[in-house]
Amino acid sequence: MTDHPVKNMMRLMATKIRTIADVISDEQIDALIDEILNANRIYTMGAGRSGLVAKSFAMRLMHLGLSAFVVGETVTPAMKPGDIIVVFSGSGATKTVADISETTKEIGGRVCLVTSKKESRIGRIADCIVIIESQRDKVADESAEFEIRQMMGEHKSFAPLGTIFETTAMVFADAIISRLMEITRCRPEDLQCRHANIE
Repeated sequence: MTDHPVKNMMRLMATKIRTIADVISDEQIDALIDEILNANRIYTMGAGRSGLVAKSFAMRLMHLGLSAFVVGETVTPAMKPGDIIVVFSGSGATKTVADISETTKEIGGRVCLVTSKKESRIGRIADCIVIIESQRDKVADESAEFEIRQMMGEHKSFAPLGTIFETTAMVFADAIISRLMEITRCRPEDLQCRHANIE
């Protein structure tokens, strides 16, 4: 009896994430961790699904006891020199995100970019970059390309649009949190005491 196609797709995604993890630069990871640990305050940002990854990352940083904020929220304070912004952007070129990244530099903040495209608008100004390989061909119409590959049984680009970047970015962000917990000797119960209790 064959497994459900959804379960098979989950396994395929997990395999792809493992393959991508194998080629992420150790030096880039360490540089991002250093930026986070040395920052006065940490801001996170992304658009669309990458924005959801950014929000999740900010929440975990707060649970660690770090001063973390999401760009665009009503309670987010003004950025100052000594602060950093961690940007999640597969393309590294989303206009609103790139505009805010450039403003960050003008203010004197530092830009940390998690992306698939080093040579991009944000990549060119970033102080720290972590490359998460998308392993996708450049195409004019990603939605059409996805449908064609599925019909032909070609699963190189098995996930629509930026799904594999965003899913991998989420796993990467959680792994960064795990490493920060080790470095700061933060215990799970320390995180729990900062978890929301008025929901």
